[in-house]
Amino acid sequence: MKTIIEPFRIKAVEPIRMTTRKERREKLAAANHNVFTLASDDVLIDLLTDSGTGAMSSEQWAAIMRGDESYAGSPSFERFQAAIRNLMPFDHIIPTHQGRAAEAILFSILGGPGKNFPSNTHFDTTRGNIEAGGARGHDLLIDEGKDPANLHPFKGNMDLEKLENYLQEHGDSVPCVMLTITNNAGGGQPVSLENIHAVAEIAHAHGRPFIIDGCRFAENAWFIKQREKGQQDRSIPDIVRDCFSVADGMTMSAKKDAFANIGGWLALNDPELAELARARLIQTEGFPTYGGLAGRDLDAIAQGLTEIVDEDYLRYRIRTNEYIIERLDSLGIPVVKPAGGHAVFIDAKALLPHIPPLEYPGYSVAAALYEIGGIRCAEIGSVMFGRQPDGSEKPAMMELVRMAIPRRTYTQSHADYIIECFAELAAKKDSLRGYRITWEPKLMRHFTCKFEPLG
Repeated sequence: MKTIIEPFRIKAVEPIRMTTRKERREKLAAANHNVFTLASDDVLIDLLTDSGTGAMSSEQWAAIMRGDESYAGSPSFERFQAAIRNLMPFDHIIPTHQGRAAEAILFSILGGPGKNFPSNTHFDTTRGNIEAGGARGHDLLIDEGKDPANLHPFKGNMDLEKLENYLQEHGDSVPCVMLTITNNAGGGQPVSLENIHAVAEIAHAHGRPFIIDGCRFAENAWFIKQREKGQQDRSIPDIVRDCFSVADGMTMSAKKDAFANIGGWLALNDPELAELARARLIQTEGFPTYGGLAGRDLDAIAQGLTEIVDEDYLRYRIRTNEYIIERLDSLGIPVVKPAGGHAVFIDAKALLPHIPPLEYPGYSVAAALYEIGGIRCAEIGSVMFGRQPDGSEKPAMMELVRMAIPRRTYTQSHADYIIECFAELAAKKDSLRGYRITWEPKLMRHFTCKFEPLG
């Protein structure tokens, strides 16, 4: 059959409160035009993030009832650890309440003034945790990944020549080499297995540990299976194990490719680094066998890790994004191609060429989508990445709008509604205005800054 149906049945529903356009215009103004500060009850389709917003399965809810809440030595931790090691063969598994907590622990140990961390592209909280300690994050994405229209199958790849030159130049100031799979800030684009192995080889040749930010590892493995020569006959779990076999550690938000509403982990092979991390964990998160999570959350994650590698699910997941991208492309909406894993990305710079980057065309698209249809999404452009550590501002590499699709949450009708809203936006795009920021915090301004429309 050509039609790919949702590989699940809906067992419980959550009502959506329908709002009028007038209400949404008022709500946006009351929120200082920042969609992050809108109440979720005022949002019809929430595509702000795919992190922790998915629907858990009946087996995950059953696993929650098995959760053991012992402070130390819980069997829930044993199941959690076994499920991770089934896919990622690391020696030390350190649970955290979410991925950014794992990052904070890692960079509190490895980071600090004068340190430099290369990656394909650091996402917002990763960069924030690096910079909070005085270190710097650097992005070494391949050139094809900076072009939204380029059809390169692995636009999340790190530029190997740039990495080699970077390590020769920065030497001992580099505590580790990082790689994000998939590359969230670059359009949810995958990293090839060949590139993962090559990055590991270069890092190890320079005596640097190789750390993977793996929160969308299963989606990345699906793209490897579909697009990389010689990988078509391999299973998703086998490809996942191959990806992590060359890594020295990983950070993970289980709120993505583990179908959980909360949770994450830091995994390491170095016993001395793991000991330091556990000491920091006890200070900030909890005992090493729960790490800021309830036992029931550990069990839900363990079950989710068995479900995320299902090929029927991954086929449906990626096809949903492809469907939306194909329809938007037919409307003349510039999108990041080829389809990424967890989200549909709009090229706001190409859609609104009359709005300069530092008047935030991506945010203009996000605000218009909310007013038109109650759709909430995230700007991934100069609002998120324009402010520099020295206080200056410059345009981001790309001006994108991310519509992150929660897992197992929305249906075909929701996708068609999103497309219909874009048809209206396309008709009025030339009249959209830019925005200016009237207040912002020192770090990660996009979460809480205040806007006003220009003109």
